[in-house]
Amino acid sequence: IWIFGGDGWAYDIGYGGLDHVLAQDEDVNVLVLDTEVYSNTGGQASKSSPTGAVAKFAAAGKRTKKKDLGMMAMNYGYVYVAQVGMGANQAQLVKALTEAEAYNGPSLVIAYAPCINHGINMGKSQEIKRAVECGYWQLYRYNPALIEEGKNPFTLDSKDPTGNYQDFIRSETRYASLAKTKPEIADTLFERSEEEAKARVEKYKNLAGK
Repeated sequence: IWIFGGDGWAYDIGYGGLDHVLAQDEDVNVLVLDTEVYSNTGGQASKSSPTGAVAKFAAAGKRTKKKDLGMMAMNYGYVYVAQVGMGANQAQLVKALTEAEAYNGPSLVIAYAPCINHGINMGKSQEIKRAVECGYWQLYRYNPALIEEGKNPFTLDSKDPTGNYQDFIRSETRYASLAKTKPEIADTLFERSEEEAKARVEKYKNLAGK
């Protein structure tokens, strides 16, 4: 069984139900398409919206960091979890979906999904690749089946960031609009956002034993 949903559902209004399903240790798979905003209901901020992003009800930039849904699911110890980005590493995406399908238990796959609310050209977008290269989005797989083999269940598939984080976020309308209207606030929030991203990378590297 595969369940499909967006981030507004998975991180926010439907999180209680999602958490309950994952906790049952049944063989069910969940794919979350993460746009980091309530895209289909008008573009409101959600718990998946990152620090500094502008959205409805967060016109001055979101002040709290993004919820780490994958890490929360990993805490159960028996949930397969992966973060993927098709435009950055299609092979990693296919591997994660294959492992999730094969795993005898609950699986959660979170896919980065740029959308029109980001103010980008959806027809020619390289946004996912850019997001991964600058460290905005990380690719990983957590496979509890490896624990029984005495192996580390966490694999970090993305490399150390090489792109410019600030250039990336400032190229999207949801961030650039704040830089235009409230530059002093934007600088502070964007710096905080980058530091939070760096901390996530280090946390994942520690889990991977790197």
